[in-house]
Amino acid sequence: MGNIVAIVGRPNVGKSTLFNRLTQRREAIVDSVAGVTRDRHYGKFDWNGKIFSVIDTGGYITGSDDIFEEDIRKQVTLAIEEASAIFFMVDVTSGITDMDEDIAQLLRKTEKPVFVVVNKVDNSMRNLDATEFYGLGMGEYYTLSSINGSGTGELLDDLAKIHTEEPEREEEELPRLAVIGRPNAGKSSFVNALLGEERNIVTDIAGTTRDSLETRFNAFGFDFFLVDTAGIRKKGKVHENLEFYSVMRAIRSIEYADVCLLMVDATRGFEAQDQAIFHLAERNKKGVVILVNKWDLVEKDNHSMKQFEAHIKEKIAPSKYPPIVFVSALTKQRLLKSLEMALEVAKNRAKRISTSKLNDVMLPIFEGNPPPAYKGKYVKIKFCTQLPTRTPSFAFFANLPQYIKDPYKRFVENQLRQNFDFTGVPIQIYFRKK
Repeated sequence: MGNIVAIVGRPNVGKSTLFNRLTQRREAIVDSVAGVTRDRHYGKFDWNGKIFSVIDTGGYITGSDDIFEEDIRKQVTLAIEEASAIFFMVDVTSGITDMDEDIAQLLRKTEKPVFVVVNKVDNSMRNLDATEFYGLGMGEYYTLSSINGSGTGELLDDLAKIHTEEPEREEEELPRLAVIGRPNAGKSSFVNALLGEERNIVTDIAGTTRDSLETRFNAFGFDFFLVDTAGIRKKGKVHENLEFYSVMRAIRSIEYADVCLLMVDATRGFEAQDQAIFHLAERNKKGVVILVNKWDLVEKDNHSMKQFEAHIKEKIAPSKYPPIVFVSALTKQRLLKSLEMALEVAKNRAKRISTSKLNDVMLPIFEGNPPPAYKGKYVKIKFCTQLPTRTPSFAFFANLPQYIKDPYKRFVENQLRQNFDFTGVPIQIYFRKK
């Protein structure tokens, strides 16, 4: 199960600085997808070879101090529900405030590990001041200075100790599909339409977390796990901060799934929020099928489907790989088609191409269309192989890999997609020195 750390605390204690510190080193490596919009409040970092997702809850709060309190309370509650560990950040220069007390009270109720992080401790005097935070009644605390990074090591060492390794999954295990998307896009109706009368063919797996993370679906010749249906059935309150709420909800399902069915509301178009959730799935290298729901409510002519498709493609460019299916959870139109598509994508994501086949197909293409020469130097790609990763990644060995630019990278990706079916799956491409 993904290890998700949420950083909570009142405004201006330094949550974002710590978030940036943790993620900046890794961001550069993680995003080899060109043109991915970076979400400023969700990122990944690794420590001692373990990978964590981190959420800066503060990034989602807007408004003046008096609206803050209610907002913060909601975010802490949601973080407690969705994260696997919590960094509770306080500021040594202001001591324990009423709001810190409030947050501590919420956090005391959770079983999940909470790390009290005292920020801005950059000299021995302040180290002494920090002892005041024993008064929160939450036991040991960690002192750090998120500006210069001192003190983070010990905190992360202890975090890594409680990190749960994802159990290695059997090769032939069933694919996991997650339905993701903004609130009110119709996720619950879709899930209920699938499970509807078929409740009896659905088994909740015993022993998973309180809101069963996966449900086995076995009917109509399909057999797969549906991820986090219980989380989907819970209705959020309408006045929640929707952006934060939907991102927080989506992250857990995405990290746990193989393929994400991204639900879009046809009556609203493909909005910024849909785009953000799509990029979360893409950055986690998951298969994606985009489902345009409520298609029965749209005034249609022959153009409308093509136009809508073009509109989505423009919004997710340069990514071209996700198939788009127009569905209606209400009339059950194309529901099975969307499942077929998702399972096809799961197969593509697990696809392995033998090195000899890959070289036979790709090397002649490079002969015919070599990378552009750079400052009079000719770039030659001599060998390629698929890497032994969980999702499709390829290494291309060249004499001067540093001269291969993004447009050629996209050309290579398009050739891979044309010759081997990777519909619905992001592909990682690396150029290396021969």
